[in-house]
Amino acid sequence: MLGVVVRRVLLAIPLMLVISLVVFVLGSLAPGSLAESILGRGATLEKIKELNATLGADRPLLVQYFTWLKGAVQGDLGTSIVSGRPVTDVLAARMPITLSLAVIALLLIIVLGVAVGMVAAVRGGALGRGVEIVAVLIRGLPSFWIAMIAALIFGVNLRWFPVSGYVTFGDSPSGWATSLVLPVTVLGLGESALVAIVTRAEMLAAMRSDYVRSLRANGYPWKRIVFKHIAKNAAGPILTMVSLVFVGLLGGTILMEQIFGMPGLGTQMVLSTGTHDLPVIQGLAVFYTAMVIVVFLITDITHGLLNPKVVAR
Repeated sequence: MLGVVVRRVLLAIPLMLVISLVVFVLGSLAPGSLAESILGRGATLEKIKELNATLGADRPLLVQYFTWLKGAVQGDLGTSIVSGRPVTDVLAARMPITLSLAVIALLLIIVLGVAVGMVAAVRGGALGRGVEIVAVLIRGLPSFWIAMIAALIFGVNLRWFPVSGYVTFGDSPSGWATSLVLPVTVLGLGESALVAIVTRAEMLAAMRSDYVRSLRANGYPWKRIVFKHIAKNAAGPILTMVSLVFVGLLGGTILMEQIFGMPGLGTQMVLSTGTHDLPVIQGLAVFYTAMVIVVFLITDITHGLLNPKVVAR
């Protein structure tokens, strides 16, 4: 198990370097410049050049990148050129919002998707086919459309939940919970349908295997077969799908934060891209890449616990 962790960490280093460089290059290719964003459209070319020189934005791209990389290795992600705050402080202020959305949505997906998929597989018949049809329909609906309909019905008309804003847990636990209901539900609904489809398929495949037939022929209790054998053998592919879903949730939070007016990392990414704030963009790239690496590392470790043969390979 330790070898798996070490290999994944060593592979993460070049991955972080490549992604940070790609983000840096793409950010520099965006139309306009940081000086233009700060000074506005009416600024003269001389003032723009002068401010770019002051900010160091006129230096060669690789020089700017390696300057940033030197600080990042030491734990310094730089300073936001727009706000003047350290990038770590900017990310720390918005990180709880994005993580709240992604983590709670993931819990909803696991509980709802796996439970519905297992029931559909075990019960079978019309229930199983009905669940699959409904799941496919839900999966096909655009998330932004669901978000707007949910905000209109439950926020504007019924006034059960706020349609925008975020309340911290420290200020009001109940306000924090209600501010997350709509974005979390919308974010997790489509992915729950996907996990339910995969869970049902994997459970049915395990139920048709020879060892399950042998256990049933020998008189083993059906519930014990389902939870101890079928569910365990289907857990590997389901776990892989859940990890991929979580990676997708990190991108989905950007849209939900925009629709529901939540000041998370996704909102910060949109703002920083519009103002060419490269240090913040780089910090966001590092954060999202690190999250993906951590998720896949946890997935590999869990696979090893479920099936030691995976570690042996």
